[in-house]
Amino acid sequence: MAAPFRPPAAGPSLAAGPSLALRRISAAFAIAAVVAGAASCASQAPTPTPPPSPALVALAPETPAPSPAPSPAPSDSPDPAGPSPSAADSPAPSASAGVAPVPPHGRPVATRVVIAELGIDLAVVKPPRGYPYCDVAMAFGKPFGQPGEKKATYIFAHARDGMFGPIYQLVMFKHTPNAMVGMLVDVYTSDDKLHTYRIARVLPHQRTLDPALVVRRDQLWLQTSEGPHGTPGKTMLYANPVSVTAADHAAAHPKAHILVCG
Repeated sequence: MAAPFRPPAAGPSLAAGPSLALRRISAAFAIAAVVAGAASCASQAPTPTPPPSPALVALAPETPAPSPAPSPAPSDSPDPAGPSPSAADSPAPSASAGVAPVPPHGRPVATRVVIAELGIDLAVVKPPRGYPYCDVAMAFGKPFGQPGEKKATYIFAHARDGMFGPIYQLVMFKHTPNAMVGMLVDVYTSDDKLHTYRIARVLPHQRTLDPALVVRRDQLWLQTSEGPHGTPGKTMLYANPVSVTAADHAAAHPKAHILVCG
């Protein structure tokens, strides 16, 4: 006798089937939407920008460029005009007598400056770290030069009696700066030579070292102050070379009677 007909096992009922299928389809769409959304956000996210490179910074010269702080009294000389200097090589000593330094490797340096017509006669030394010395003149090293080199030699001193006071008097009190034009300036060097220069021009009220820094020949620059502490302008003058002769050793190596002042 034949077996009775049995319909094949059916899948989910129509009532359950659509619901399960929809859930599966909805889940698939949800996953696709999340993936697509993530991809969209990733494509829209801004590309991170690397931090900017630091700006170039000019290196300070080996020897300080001067800071524009003048001396405390009208007759005082300010610190040299121009950009703020880096520290000088030698520390400020106590008031004492010393000998103008001889440079390393035998490079001749200025040791004495004389303007006979103004009664100026000073030993020349390196500037201190702080306030400029009294009773001596001071000379910058690099980027400036020394007598005989193809750069400006830059020497400064306070505008006090016994220092560069006569320059201050002619410029600020008598208002006759051009009276110095044509005067001779003697600069002795550590190799026992005498460099003689003639003053070509006097420049009152200067606020930068740029005119001296661009010089590319042997030239002497002198500087002093124009007033009490806070007076910004400086008096500068420059002189052109006249001659170079041999000098007596003692004359070229004066004792530097450094006075710590200010």
